[in-house]
Amino acid sequence: MTESWTGGSFGERACCYLAPNPGPMTLDGTNSWVLSEPGASRSVVVDPGPIEDGHVDELDERTGDVALVLLTHRHYDHSEVAVELATRKGCPVRALDPAYCFNGDPLVDDELVDVDGLHLRVVTTPGHTSDSVSFVLPAERALLSGDMVLGRGTTVVAYPDGQLGPYFDSIERMRGLAASGEVDRIWPAHGPVLDDALGTLEYYLVHRRQRLGQVEAALARLGVARPDPDDEELPRRVVEIVYQDVDESLWGAAEWSVRAQLAFLAARRA
Repeated sequence: MTESWTGGSFGERACCYLAPNPGPMTLDGTNSWVLSEPGASRSVVVDPGPIEDGHVDELDERTGDVALVLLTHRHYDHSEVAVELATRKGCPVRALDPAYCFNGDPLVDDELVDVDGLHLRVVTTPGHTSDSVSFVLPAERALLSGDMVLGRGTTVVAYPDGQLGPYFDSIERMRGLAASGEVDRIWPAHGPVLDDALGTLEYYLVHRRQRLGQVEAALARLGVARPDPDDEELPRRVVEIVYQDVDESLWGAAEWSVRAQLAFLAARRA
């Protein structure tokens, strides 16, 4: 049986508050990360999450003075209460997508964010979505991965916004951070923390390449030479072949990833 995840404190600078929105796509719920330098009065909130059951009230009560709200990407289970929390705290919201910023500038790749001695480095990691970003917390040798890496299982490449080519590039970039020793652990936006960053990222690469090979084999079995990711029926036919090891309740999400795989293969075969 999978042990339930409830959040908690990690290292000297992080506390994870779990939003009450469990589900097939969100696992135990959305992880809202609150980061602060030891002794500092102000914090940073990453992914304040959804509106469910007073989660924003809990964050408001527990965080005190917040200097900045950051978003790993636009999906509502990460961003829905961002402006509400920021308004209560009198601080900006920053994201890669300007449409999700509030009284703050868009994030920039390799930008260094400093809040009262808390240092974060922005790493753009598109793939799950086009606006996905991760944050390196050097003092903890931790990577806040958003939905690019989950605490259990693997993430969805949310086609058409998510794309497989950028996904591979981003996972390789994240793997490089782990291989160089800059990052030892991953703090994801869903599910438990991962203490073996390098092993996890290598697994992600192997798994996705295996899935891609299985999709190619399924296309050959179906007699499809030029896959169309926007075909109404093809992605589900591929899912029924390739994702037999996945619970059918997740097949809808699997179709997004299959469409991304089909688009990747179509471009490669063009």
